[in-house]
Amino acid sequence: MQNAIEVWATGLGAMTPLGADLASTWAAMQNGENGIGTLEEEWAEGLPVRIAGRLTADPAASMARTQARKLDRSEQMALVTAREAWADAGSPEPDPERLAVVIGTGIGGVTSLLGQNHVLENSGPRRVSPHTVPMLMSNGPAAWVSMDLGALAGAHAPVSACASGAEAIALGLDLIRAGRADVVVAGGVEASVHPLPLTAFAQMMALSTQNDDPAHACRPFDTKRNGFVLGEGSATVVLERADHARSRGVTTPHGKVLGAGTSSSATHITASDVDGQVRAMRLSLRDAGLTPEAIGHVHAHATSTPQGDVAEARAIAEAVGSHPVVTATKSMTGHLLGASGALGAIAALLALRDGSVPAVRNLEQLDPDVELDVVRQTPRTGRWDAALANSFGFGGHNVSLILGRA
Repeated sequence: MQNAIEVWATGLGAMTPLGADLASTWAAMQNGENGIGTLEEEWAEGLPVRIAGRLTADPAASMARTQARKLDRSEQMALVTAREAWADAGSPEPDPERLAVVIGTGIGGVTSLLGQNHVLENSGPRRVSPHTVPMLMSNGPAAWVSMDLGALAGAHAPVSACASGAEAIALGLDLIRAGRADVVVAGGVEASVHPLPLTAFAQMMALSTQNDDPAHACRPFDTKRNGFVLGEGSATVVLERADHARSRGVTTPHGKVLGAGTSSSATHITASDVDGQVRAMRLSLRDAGLTPEAIGHVHAHATSTPQGDVAEARAIAEAVGSHPVVTATKSMTGHLLGASGALGAIAALLALRDGSVPAVRNLEQLDPDVELDVVRQTPRTGRWDAALANSFGFGGHNVSLILGRA
């Protein structure tokens, strides 16, 4: 049954391989642009995979040098996108004890951890940064954003692999519904483009090895897909009680968060599980008080792996049906891991708001086992009232969000 408390998305922010902010990212998605390129760094020369989705701008450039040097790259990104979302929301002034932060991440400050380990081994313990522990903590992004905004109602950090960003939004929704906050800054972040994560994912044969043509390496639902492309980024949304937003003059939000469903597959540490995904989607529909027929658009998790894309397509068809318009923006950004679910939710909100669903890039021949209405070549225009955004992570974490048009 639908909860009586209405939750709006009043502010949005993002840094991705497609743009330094949300506006440029969304415009690039609508244009089907590519954010994946060759890694030119010397450390990448001997790796089996030498492509990734890197940011178009340095997040450190948006803050004082004295602050930036104390922060991991993921923490820098989280601050930049939280500030963008906060400004987009009109810089509200809630009671600090009614303001919470939920920022998820899959790996946290892994580049700081590995970088300082390199310093230790090559230069000795006296050269290790005193800021290392706050830089490597997975809760670091949430902590820094809470301090930046003065949020006193809690700073939470879901760590559920690639579902972390979506789970953060689900938890933010719960916090408002439970009466523990009026405003929640929620989202996900990841900065793990580094030799070890790239090699580790490659060793488990999860990454595309299309090093000679990075622009076409990520191809969700296509018959020639051969793995995902690692990316980095951050995406943040300001969630707000509708009555609280109205009281400060907000009349039209970007959209609504209508419901969320989470499940654990409890089957395999990395494999996709259709049953678990179906349960998450059905729980989200029940939470939103909607029938499958009400969903007009689905933003798929779709990472471009041979098994994962087909499993999700079957789960969508079983839980929602084959009628919704489906897209997968990882084809343009690569897989942002802990940030991907938050960015997917934002893309779904904007698709409802603007009446335009981005096309899946590089989709030349649809896999015959994907029996869905997948958008190809050009964006699909229309008017939809509700969308579903999926996010699934290693460990059997399944999260589905239901978004609504304002």
